[in-house]
Amino acid sequence: MTVLWFWLNRKSHNHALEKVYTAAGIRRQSFSDWLNHKMKQKDMYCQLLPLVREIRKEHPGMSSKIMYGMIKPEGIGRDKFIAWCNDQGFKLEQKRNPIRTTNSYGVTKFTNKIKNLEVQRSNHLWVSDITYYRIRERFFYVTLIMDQYSKKIVGYNASRSLATTHTTMPSLKMALKSNQIKDELFLHSDGGGQYYCKEFIAMTKNADITNSMTEDLAENNHAERINGTVKNQYLSYYMPTNFYQLKKELERTVRNYNITRPHQSLGKQFPSTVHQLSINKERSNKSTIFTNNLQ
Repeated sequence: MTVLWFWLNRKSHNHALEKVYTAAGIRRQSFSDWLNHKMKQKDMYCQLLPLVREIRKEHPGMSSKIMYGMIKPEGIGRDKFIAWCNDQGFKLEQKRNPIRTTNSYGVTKFTNKIKNLEVQRSNHLWVSDITYYRIRERFFYVTLIMDQYSKKIVGYNASRSLATTHTTMPSLKMALKSNQIKDELFLHSDGGGQYYCKEFIAMTKNADITNSMTEDLAENNHAERINGTVKNQYLSYYMPTNFYQLKKELERTVRNYNITRPHQSLGKQFPSTVHQLSINKERSNKSTIFTNNLQ
């Protein structure tokens, strides 16, 4: 009876929807396609916002038209991009603060879960951000994930596109390979759409990672700092001239930063060394606890 009731109720609901579609003069498939298009467009705008904010911070006088030509966002025309920038407060003629941090697209983000977190080991807190790297008249994108305890860059990627599949997902996949201790792990980021799209959330959920996000721009300063180090102290000196060189030089940057650059906050030790020592310590502690439980 329950199955029959559900089937009849669903059939009645679908029949009512068909009447609505007919009255509006549209087909069900057309409406579904339109809705999917709007959702993808909304995701792209959410992904663009942190990037445009960063570009405008470093280039206060750069127009939306120039940004469009350098970013080349997929699926968004120039005029629509400019109108969106104006709506977000990036119009140059405006005298008010051009930075708008609120999310006007109705997307549910994660709260900041690390405000009072005491990080005492590697793979306890990862911080992440996406930045741009300019080569002539084109922007490319660099995604970094850094272990907060050891300062080691555990995941990274260079991409032509801002899409989640080209930024946060490959970087997280790389980072997960280094997570040799399966304990509580937080991933903290800004409010970029790449960090709360369903594909990325599925990855963090499957890895038992707790997502955390900034509530204002100052709450992701560690990730922003490593972005600046990578861009200004390495890539700007290596001077890649195309995308393929950028990927190669980013790999070189991460290797040098992790392995051969002493870090002041680590007592001038190397991030990779501190990272591995912490992992070894956790393994030893777990082994001791396991042995004691057997006795």
